[in-house]
Amino acid sequence: MATSFHPPQRTLMGPGPSDVSPQVLEALGRPTIGHLDPEFVGLMDEIKALLQYAFKTNNQLTLPVSAPGSAGMEATFVNLVSPGDKVIVCQNGVFGGRMKENVERCGAMAVMVQDEWGTAVDVQKVRDAFRQNPDAKLLAFVHAETSTGVVSDAAQLCKIATENGALSIVDAVTSVGGIEVDVDGWGADAVYSGTQKCLSCVPGISPVTFGPRALEVMNNREHKVQSWFLDMQLVMGYWGSEAKRTYHHTAPVNAMYALHESLVMLQNEGLENAWQRHQQHHRALVAGLEAMGLNMLVAKADRLPQLNLVSIPEGADDGAVRAALLAQYDLEIGAGLGALAGKAWRIGLMGHACSQKNVLLCLTALNNVLTAMGAKITSGVAVDAALDCY
Repeated sequence: MATSFHPPQRTLMGPGPSDVSPQVLEALGRPTIGHLDPEFVGLMDEIKALLQYAFKTNNQLTLPVSAPGSAGMEATFVNLVSPGDKVIVCQNGVFGGRMKENVERCGAMAVMVQDEWGTAVDVQKVRDAFRQNPDAKLLAFVHAETSTGVVSDAAQLCKIATENGALSIVDAVTSVGGIEVDVDGWGADAVYSGTQKCLSCVPGISPVTFGPRALEVMNNREHKVQSWFLDMQLVMGYWGSEAKRTYHHTAPVNAMYALHESLVMLQNEGLENAWQRHQQHHRALVAGLEAMGLNMLVAKADRLPQLNLVSIPEGADDGAVRAALLAQYDLEIGAGLGALAGKAWRIGLMGHACSQKNVLLCLTALNNVLTAMGAKITSGVAVDAALDCY
């Protein structure tokens, strides 16, 4: 006979989800009300305004899609890409590949700009791609590549798209709340994110925002959007600013409470303060890892502070180390993906998990597990190196 599930208390320092703060968990447990209740409609308006703050945008079409970041990605593509379109897609990790898949499923052609995993998107390659494909309608790229811990130059890439008369689609799933995202300043046309990374909310919601040029394309489509659920023209009947909302779907009411609380916490901290906090703890973590003898696999200028890619040292078994961290310390870190599988760990410092306490826990646990396994590291120095940064 099944019994109630009681999860262990973990410290989540992988690529996501991140630790959810007690405030957000408390919000999740508040009484459920109807998704068309006037009180909930008022909450929806507040969530939209708070998302505009987080994205740094005045876009009216800014809302949370009632599904994970992958649905936010799909929402941007199915609404903006039509059959026969040509889309330049940048790939420097796993998630650029998912963009390509979305383009092709829309019946469009993906022109790939490939860069080595662990490096930023090469801006000159993108310029060259537009020269060779002047009929390209869109440029799609990942701002913060979760699979490699790399940040690319969103401002420059969006500018190139605009100069070539193309729209830009930006993956900011791991960006928002951790590093600067400036939708209006970049001139980005469509951006999607996720709640389970630096916003430290529960998984399952994807904030999206569409600018004026994107709206024009959506309003002049010759083909129906291939997804009924993600058709923004329909969704806006529910999430729009009109006093009367049209039923589209049953929003995840309690999850929206949690999102609202996480965004209130971000606003109270301040965007710039949140970005600085992620940088501060990232520097301390890196100092400790390097003192231990571990190598960071991304060039300093291209590193994400909230997602750190570190090499696995000689004498350490990837799976065994991660299993020991989980069993002995209730600590989760992430494995490498694709070409980096078995060669690297991904250590997250996202949102609520981005703290001095977690940095010191991670360094202590890694030091002890690797030392016990006989891995080639310098033992007993990582925590002091991190503390020196503080």
